[in-house]
Amino acid sequence: MVCTLCPRRCGALRDETHGEGYCRQPTLPVVARAALHMWEEPVISGKRGAGTVFFSGCSLGCVFCQNGAISHQDFGKPITAQRLGSIFRELEQQGAECIDLVNPTHFAHVLPEAIRKSSVSIPFVWNSGGYDTVETVRALSPYIHVWLPDLKYLSPDRAAKYSAAADYPEAAKAAIREMFARSGPVAIENGLLKRGTLIRHLLLPGGLFDAKAVMDWVAETFPKGAVLFSLMGQYTPFGDLTAFPELQRAVRPSELRHAVEYMENLGLPGFTQDLASADGSYIPSFDLTGV
Repeated sequence: MVCTLCPRRCGALRDETHGEGYCRQPTLPVVARAALHMWEEPVISGKRGAGTVFFSGCSLGCVFCQNGAISHQDFGKPITAQRLGSIFRELEQQGAECIDLVNPTHFAHVLPEAIRKSSVSIPFVWNSGGYDTVETVRALSPYIHVWLPDLKYLSPDRAAKYSAAADYPEAAKAAIREMFARSGPVAIENGLLKRGTLIRHLLLPGGLFDAKAVMDWVAETFPKGAVLFSLMGQYTPFGDLTAFPELQRAVRPSELRHAVEYMENLGLPGFTQDLASADGSYIPSFDLTGV
């Protein structure tokens, strides 16, 4: 295939064994882990855990990514759409509250087939970095119940510096608006998000101004209470950050406190994390469990 799935629209040639694009992935889905995961937001993980499927490769490649083993180093196993559908069923049988598709953008072309083959009854969650095209969102909307995108930056300069994607803010905003148009307002049943959009933002060191801009945009764009917002304080320095000394520290308690207060003053419903979450022990083992 000639790939235009993400906003880079790099037109890369991809076949079943290799890919020449920014994400470096073949057309077959490459999966690093499929297991119950308790550390998503409570409306996603519930009491039994989200059935989380971690895909390998990435169309962003953020310098601070905590999942670098799969997003940068491409660890994972290529599987068929039929096997992916079987994994979805197995997770449902294990008691998963939902099927949580982590970083699925570059495998969007295979997901409809896998979802149809699975015949599961629990919601499917699109858990992406937010760097999606409107076309991809529209194509997946018949299959996705919950949209869980990041909104990492509204500063093109920061997006270019940390994710090599100066167009990230405009691309992500367009995608998230389309997600909301497709899902409608959030619908929660028995404490679980059954349909709707939950927007995440990871607070970076020195990034309070961008976090406020993100929250302002969410508050101004969507009707009050129509979407949920998750302010994440889990940033932990990972990888080679030699060229980014400003990211070589944790978020300060004062930064997180000011961000939480700003979210509360805006009246954004959702979730916040304390700094105890900024611990590498929360990162799952990418060891082909469940694959």
